[in-house]
Amino acid sequence: MNEEKSYKILLADDHALFLSGLQGLLARRPECEVVGTATNGEECLALMRERTHDVVLMDIDMPVMDGIRATEQAVTDNPDEKIITLSMHGDDEFYFRMVEAGAKGFILKSSDIDEVVTAIRTVCDGGTYFSQELLRNLVGNLKSTRGERPEEVLSEREKEILLLICRGMSNQEIADGLFISKRTVDKHRANILEKTGCRNTANLVVWAIKNGIAEV
Repeated sequence: MNEEKSYKILLADDHALFLSGLQGLLARRPECEVVGTATNGEECLALMRERTHDVVLMDIDMPVMDGIRATEQAVTDNPDEKIITLSMHGDDEFYFRMVEAGAKGFILKSSDIDEVVTAIRTVCDGGTYFSQELLRNLVGNLKSTRGERPEEVLSEREKEILLLICRGMSNQEIADGLFISKRTVDKHRANILEKTGCRNTANLVVWAIKNGIAEV
């Protein structure tokens, strides 16, 4: 009998009604357990240090310390921290700032609860997740400003693996799908990061879209 994974979740948002509503919706899902809530970045950082958790849903606009600064500090404290931005903003500016801060996902507050849970599951399993609405806007903006095709920097195998990374697959899933070892995928991913100058997987998604390797 397959036992479904469960995820311990921290929520950070300064809007009490939204926070309460999201907590209630997640409580109805057997795979989700909200283990703490915060109303600003400082409170969230304290909870992250005190409570065992798998993922954090982080708002951007909060008093005392905003979500961008809190994410930067959290990732500095623990590079493996899994943070998903949950925001009203679909602007590229906020997306890029949160990706640079170290967020592994970005979903809009207009998303339904199924998408929220999908994002949680994907990020907890080692992938990245970005709202399709956000990515469509991002692709449109990048295509409208993209000029000459950039110099090819990746091998065909690296491009293949990058596409799978962009689909939110973990290294183990990629290894299984391509019938190669996880260690080989780990090495390819490290090489891709080095060649593209990207800091993390989230940056890779943007790079792939911008350079015409991945489409939404």
